[in-house]
Amino acid sequence: MRLMSRNENDLAARFPILVQALAKLPDETIIDGEVVALDETGRPSFNILQNYRRAGTPLQFYAFDVLTLAGRSLQNEPLEERRKVLRTKILPRMPDSVLFSETLEATASEVTAAVKAQGLEGVIAKRR
Repeated sequence: MRLMSRNENDLAARFPILVQALAKLPDETIIDGEVVALDETGRPSFNILQNYRRAGTPLQFYAFDVLTLAGRSLQNEPLEERRKVLRTKILPRMPDSVLFSETLEATASEVTAAVKAQGLEGVIAKRR
């Protein structure tokens, strides 16, 4: 089991609790997602994630795509199909700390306004 950043930095030693949670993935499976640290009120905090040093800080992994499932590449499949596989075949096996990142049916300006209104730090997006 490996936990890699988008720059291919190994994050396993930094986030062993997520490595343990994701260990239930089928062998040779690659999922794309975002590690999120939560503050004392349960809100996502990029600052806490950047300065994460201790067990006990709540962490979650939001999965939004599956690229390879049990050694079979899904990269030529449409994103909607890959997300269906993620939701129905992978996430039911995962613990509560691994969540499905829902699709937001809104324009970029609507999402930005909602993020600002809730006092959140940002949003992660993936091109269809």
